[in-house]
Amino acid sequence: MQCIDLAVIGGTGLYDMEGLEVIERTKPRTPYGSPSDEITIGRLEGRTVAFLPRHGKGHRLLPSEIPYRANVFALKLLGAVRVVSISAVGSLTDRLKPMDIAVPDQIVDKTWGRPSTFFGEGIVAHVEFSHPVCPTLRSVAAQAVTKVVGSVQEGGTYVCMEGPAFSTRAESLLHRSWGMDVIGMTAIPEAKLIREAEMCYCLVSLVTDYDAWHDTEEPVSTDMILSYLRKNTQHAKDVVRTMVTNLPGARRCACGTTLSRALVTDLRKAPFAAIDRLRPLLASYLKE
Repeated sequence: MQCIDLAVIGGTGLYDMEGLEVIERTKPRTPYGSPSDEITIGRLEGRTVAFLPRHGKGHRLLPSEIPYRANVFALKLLGAVRVVSISAVGSLTDRLKPMDIAVPDQIVDKTWGRPSTFFGEGIVAHVEFSHPVCPTLRSVAAQAVTKVVGSVQEGGTYVCMEGPAFSTRAESLLHRSWGMDVIGMTAIPEAKLIREAEMCYCLVSLVTDYDAWHDTEEPVSTDMILSYLRKNTQHAKDVVRTMVTNLPGARRCACGTTLSRALVTDLRKAPFAAIDRLRPLLASYLKE
């Protein structure tokens, strides 16, 4: 299996990765169907990079329609070990204004009805998720953002809402009262699935608006988001390029051994169908 040094999941406005020397384009079949779109694999700054547009090219998928399990499983099949998630977010604090970039380290899940695990149907695992973002990869991302735009909010909390409608003012004020920093619609279940797949994960959040809480700014709209994203997309691409040049070699974080602390089921007694379905995730734990 090839090793992909960094997989990039591009959100609204980021549908390609210029400068990538393309090796192949592929759309692997997984037990969960096909990913959102073709995954482009190539070389960038001497490292192997994969790029996946989360919503599909042309932005065809609502946040709730994204095949998160297929996306993550496909990246695992292709040999990805680190994933950076780039997405548009609304600011819930005066510290972050449109065109700023945040690198959150916490997530609050307010989604519902989205399949959020690969496990079940014969194999039980409970992954540790107190720190949903890889600290090593987050640090690399924060340094890259600082180099590209001059400043970054490192840390803070991303609240993930269901969507597709934006927040009511009451909801926005509630999230502010909780101390949330940014709001988006796609970090969950992406982060949970990537943790189960034993890959490193971090968020690069492009601020496009003030959600609905700000007294002197207009409430968020699609036109507003797209206007700021057009300006910020090049920054996102430059951040990825900088991250790639600064990636450490061997991983020393705990992300790569998550399942050693999470599996409950004795795999020797698990149904063959479940083992076969999850074999790419369980390979290190199977005694053939």
